Amino acid sequence: EIVVVSIGPTAAQEQLRTALALGADRAILVESNDELNSLAVAKLLKAVVDKEQPQLVILGKQAIDSDNNQTGQMLAALSGYAQGTFASKVEVAGDKVNVTREVDGGLQTVALNLPAIVTTDLRLNEPRYASLPNIMKAKKKPLEVLTPDALGVATASTVKTLKVEAPAARSAGIKVKSVAELVEKLKNEAKVI
Repeated sequence: EIVVVSIGPTAAQEQLRTALALGADRAILVESNDELNSLAVAKLLKAVVDKEQPQLVILGKQAIDSDNNQTGQMLAALSGYAQGTFASKVEVAGDKVNVTREVDGGLQTVALNLPAIVTTDLRLNEPRYASLPNIMKAKKKPLEVLTPDALGVATASTVKTLKVEAPAARSAGIKVKSVAELVEKLKNEAKVI
């Protein structure tokens, strides 16, 4: 069974219906009009994971609003599940899932015990469109609407931005005429040697 979950306003039902048209069996919308930080989203998803008991949770790499790349990792920490990040290939084999990810030196494959949390990279799949018959069938598939209160999760942010300021302006460099002068300035002025 494939269950899709979204957190947001009522308008998010449109994306859930699209996922249902692409083959998901049912959907859950955690309805919230608040601006939620990564930890609040992870706590809400953990409540859904506790309720549904999935074997594999697949999330995007990062959200387009805050661009933080934190929610999947926070969900794994809160739930105690194994995690694989930036997956470009996912293969379920028995009670394990093999996650292949791109790293600087090539490809790395990790074997995770199920249940597991996986965050995806853009190379994992090819986008496709839903067919008209499937769009019509999606209207009849179940879409459950929950609230943070119903899940017992407080979404109030504990982080407060005090101020944002530009970094200190960089001072101009100097040119030296010899190595001896460079060493002297590093030793006496910069005091790094």
